[in-house]
Amino acid sequence: MVNDNQFPKTLQACIQYFSDELRCITFLANIRWPDGKPVCPNCADKDSTYFLVNQKRWKCRGCKNQFSVKVGTIFEDSPISLSKWFPAVWLICGAKNGISSCELARAIGVTQKSAWFMNHRIRLAMTQGSFEKMGTEGGAIEADETYIGGLARNMHKDRRAKTIMGTGGAGKQAVFVLLERHDKGSKVRAHVVPASWQQSARDIIRKVVEAGSTIYTDEHYGYRSLGAEGFQHAFVKHAEYYVNGAVHTNGIENFWSLLKRGIKGTYVSVEPFHMFRYLDEQAFRFNERFGDDADRFLTAMHEVTGKRVTYKKLTGKEDTRPEAPVGGILPDGWL
Repeated sequence: MVNDNQFPKTLQACIQYFSDELRCITFLANIRWPDGKPVCPNCADKDSTYFLVNQKRWKCRGCKNQFSVKVGTIFEDSPISLSKWFPAVWLICGAKNGISSCELARAIGVTQKSAWFMNHRIRLAMTQGSFEKMGTEGGAIEADETYIGGLARNMHKDRRAKTIMGTGGAGKQAVFVLLERHDKGSKVRAHVVPASWQQSARDIIRKVVEAGSTIYTDEHYGYRSLGAEGFQHAFVKHAEYYVNGAVHTNGIENFWSLLKRGIKGTYVSVEPFHMFRYLDEQAFRFNERFGDDADRFLTAMHEVTGKRVTYKKLTGKEDTRPEAPVGGILPDGWL
């Protein structure tokens, strides 16, 4: 696809390398059609397509349909050039705490509204779905939940009273995460769950964790039945200690700190409607943390095909179900 010695390793080099739109088109086309034969999206013919240099599009001799490299990707129907899209993908994949739409708009020269839409499209490409169950390689699993939302001191006094008197999650979004420990680095899967998350968490564990796996949690009563369900369950009592040999949830605590730092410090406020998108974004960077920015960029670019979200859907004017990741586990709320 590209010569390793030529491919950019920094943001500055990325901007220079992809400043030519034709190079961007060639790069994306090589990812989509590695055999060098673009497939017509109208008739699926790949032997009758040819490139129109002036239009920077392909045309099919069979059905006479013209199509661009953006069709069938997160870039479809976007008037913004790929020479701006690619640095945007590089930025959001490499920004440890995320990048706001205002910051992205200033960086690449688009409106804040366009940058917001671009951010969500890129987050869709960062979704990592998998049918493979966790724990199949013998690694222990950590499980934990948290609530994402505003600080109690910033709430209205009536809402603050409910929060203080309740569980601490009143008016917040519940999030549940599983982390699989590996010698080469742990991986996470994050899920948005209802406020009464206990049953949902157990359902997710049964769905994505191999039976008989070792699961470490805190002392919450919602996890107490895991041992009776065929899992090797051990827990820590955070009121007394955080680590008991290999039993701890510190890996997930690390993920929580990164997630909340990004939401509070960069995005400030996140609608529950979009929470799963921000989880996908942070889970992607966490799971790909051992590579460099170029590695994360390439990983995301290989996932842009077959995923699309419209502005109407993002703003709640279409079907409000989250997108189903290609080849992956359906997000909560899809069924």
